[in-house]
Amino acid sequence: MILVIDALNKDRFGTVLDDVFKLRARVFGERMGWDVNIQNGREIDEFDELDPAYVVSLDDSYNVIGCARLLQTVGPHMLSDVFYDILDGEPPLRSVTMWESTRFCVDHNRLGRGKDKNSVSYTTSELMVGILEYARESGISDIITVIDPIMDRVLKRSDNTPYGYVGKTADMGKVKALAALIDSTEERISRVRAFAEIQGDVFVSEDEVEANIQPPIHLDMSDSLREYCFEQLESANSERERAAARALQQAIAGMAQSRRGINA
Repeated sequence: MILVIDALNKDRFGTVLDDVFKLRARVFGERMGWDVNIQNGREIDEFDELDPAYVVSLDDSYNVIGCARLLQTVGPHMLSDVFYDILDGEPPLRSVTMWESTRFCVDHNRLGRGKDKNSVSYTTSELMVGILEYARESGISDIITVIDPIMDRVLKRSDNTPYGYVGKTADMGKVKALAALIDSTEERISRVRAFAEIQGDVFVSEDEVEANIQPPIHLDMSDSLREYCFEQLESANSERERAAARALQQAIAGMAQSRRGINA
């Protein structure tokens, strides 16, 4: 099931976003070996501070098993500011109806093989459907996605072949990257749904997720330390600072639990 988190509801789903950043760290930093910024076990960059939309795949226990980030192209985005070598000297594409998709990943540790609902294949397709249907409903006609050649093959196998490419395939450190163009038409969505045998609404209600995710951490600490932690969270000016504040809360809570275990 798919949950979309954006600037309007991210305060409700801080724990889900935290798991998104942890998944990205495991996939891009540990599994794929990309040169990404990882702090406190979370992969967060400057584009996460620009209020993107996150399309998040959840399993039946509301655990994060996949995610992708969507960002407008009229401002800073990865193709124009990081992967500009792909453009090969051409100006970046900018349009209010074209958004960029990056950081697409699924959790291979939680998911198996095959094509059932708990598989990498199904989750990948469901995530694609979530991106395309969210785009269509939001008036986004096209998506430009920065991917590696492996993901390009995944798109083609999922009957989601890009209709074009921008620039060239370029070396990006340890990996190669290219920019693919995908439309959000009903025809494309139907093809991806048919490939994965996805039926019905893939989106889950925000209220359902909020009622079932882990509650906020209750800190076992002095009033002054508790107040300090919440002040840090409330005064955070970016997603990076909010993640750091949540990590501090979790670390202190873990220390408190360990101390109780020792004294038991």
